[in-house]
Amino acid sequence: MRGEEWNKLNLEERWKDKGKCRHFTKLPGHRLVTVDDDDDDDDDDDDDDDDDEEALCTFQYFRFSVGGMTDVAEIKGHRRTYVGAMPGKVIQCLKKTKTENPLVLIDEVDKIGKGYQGDPSSALLEMLDPEQNANFLDHYLDVAVDLSKVLFICTANIVDTIPEPLRDRMEMIDMSGYVAEEKLAIARQYLVPQAMKDSGLKSDHVEIHDEALNTLIKSYCRESGVRNLQKHIEKVVRKVAYKVVKQEATKVDVMPTNLQDFVGKPVFTHDRMYDRTPAGVVMGLAWTAMGGSTLFIETTTRRPLEENSEGSLEITGHLGDVMKESAKIALTVARNFMTQTDPKNTFLNNSHLHLHVPEIAEDEQIEGATPKDGPSAGCTIVTALLSLAMGQPIRQDVAMTGEVSLTGKVLPVGGIKEKTIAAKRVGVNCIILPEENKKDYNDLPSYIKEGVEVHFVDNYQDIFKIVLPTQCEAVK
Repeated sequence: MRGEEWNKLNLEERWKDKGKCRHFTKLPGHRLVTVDDDDDDDDDDDDDDDDDEEALCTFQYFRFSVGGMTDVAEIKGHRRTYVGAMPGKVIQCLKKTKTENPLVLIDEVDKIGKGYQGDPSSALLEMLDPEQNANFLDHYLDVAVDLSKVLFICTANIVDTIPEPLRDRMEMIDMSGYVAEEKLAIARQYLVPQAMKDSGLKSDHVEIHDEALNTLIKSYCRESGVRNLQKHIEKVVRKVAYKVVKQEATKVDVMPTNLQDFVGKPVFTHDRMYDRTPAGVVMGLAWTAMGGSTLFIETTTRRPLEENSEGSLEITGHLGDVMKESAKIALTVARNFMTQTDPKNTFLNNSHLHLHVPEIAEDEQIEGATPKDGPSAGCTIVTALLSLAMGQPIRQDVAMTGEVSLTGKVLPVGGIKEKTIAAKRVGVNCIILPEENKKDYNDLPSYIKEGVEVHFVDNYQDIFKIVLPTQCEAVK
């Protein structure tokens, strides 16, 4: 978690008598905070880092994971009549921290289990509900314990698997993925020094240049977190340590030119399927578990045009139900738009169309069979259909996202930060976003928005004027 978010949370809770429950939804490879009891032994930390740690550690800290937990006694404790009985996790926390207002991090809430010993998620209800936790009953102590001053923080990767009653008692905070600049800073300031320390190397043994780290980030590790990046850096450092031990070299400079000697060939060798999009193909923006990504909407005719026949639409690409419905809505919007702007063009009404959404690799393998779902490609599909009907390619280097209604209104979507980052990564300099997402875009850091031409639209007519300006003048 970023330091400013912690400081805001810290200052807010420091003056309150009652604790709260926050839930952070993080993508894989994200670390909220690392608490190390041996920080005093590290003399290399500068004063700024010490000040940050002091600000972060105002609360006494206790962490436990509920991933795979199936026994409610882990939370509520065992009855004293059982052999080996012991208190629950919360009482153990109060015993260890020796304070009534510690910071308790409950990890992997989305992976909590359920067995014949009870439902641990139901036990968490009493613990996290501010109206009930003042009298939390532990089975081992068999007396009421006041948990109202405890600050609970829960983490999960997927919100949907958290039971609704439990989710209702949390303040949900979504954490977005890291951008390339943030990954570079994390790698330079933490991952590389930690890997060198673990391998017993010093700075005079290895130097990993920023250019090599940037190559790792863009060509090997495109996930939203830094776990895969950490693995690659550790692999580089281990091979350097082997060379030093074997006396093959006294110092190794890792640069883009020799990076493949340590980590192999790049996983991502291309960013875009099309250098120039033909008619009927439009670039859209999507959000995945890996962060933001670009995808192309491809449309073509399935069989020759038949006069006075009712057209059809075939959809492929392993699309979910919501995206299939979005494609049908987009076809209706495109037909109505053509009827209003060019009544003589009956291509969309009579043609048998084929719509396909290919996959771009965002992991170490091509995920062609990955399900794609959501309504955010609505305006992209409308544009692809109109481009095919008019036989005119759209403006190059344009990507868009937005749900479209039957009347052509462009509705807001999520993941604006990740989608903007994905557009910049593939060299897109113009993006089209819904008008209601303007605040989300304005909240982005300036280095993400730099060099991007953005258009906010409220109706599909606005998109048509941007991507097909010549056709817009012709239909007038």
